[in-house]
Amino acid sequence: MLVVGEQPGDREDLVGEPFVGPAGRLLDKAFGEAGFDRSSLYLTNAVKHFKFTERGKRRIHQKPSRGEVVACRPWLIAELGAVRPDLLVVLGAVAAQSLLGPSFKITRRRGELVAPPGDIADFVGTAIATVHPSAVLRAPDRQQAYAEFVADLRAAREAVNPAGSG
Repeated sequence: MLVVGEQPGDREDLVGEPFVGPAGRLLDKAFGEAGFDRSSLYLTNAVKHFKFTERGKRRIHQKPSRGEVVACRPWLIAELGAVRPDLLVVLGAVAAQSLLGPSFKITRRRGELVAPPGDIADFVGTAIATVHPSAVLRAPDRQQAYAEFVADLRAAREAVNPAGSG
């Protein structure tokens, strides 16, 4: 399984690894509840650099432009080609639109298995999209948002290991 986030956050940029900040800790917890071992997953981001503005000593995340997403896509496609996952899990709108098409809407299709589009179909068995864990952290009702996020990851788990199969 290959998991694609949107872009590195401040902590990820400093450490050089995806999902090591607050959103990563929430993702690890959700993976555990959904039955995944993070060490068996390949995690990456659609955009390979941290876009930010400075506010004092803090670096505040900025949404990447469409041009930045397109510019980073060859590296992402190369990762898909190298890993060739049975399942692609995309976290957030930037990742979903990068890989599943610019008109893909998480709000309409989250937790749903989708056929990968033609240019990645040779590398990916199936795909599923859900919110980015940072969206769960920002949600007004975090418990509800977290429960829905875990349900989406359980749907992904079911896709790679259907009930009744060893």
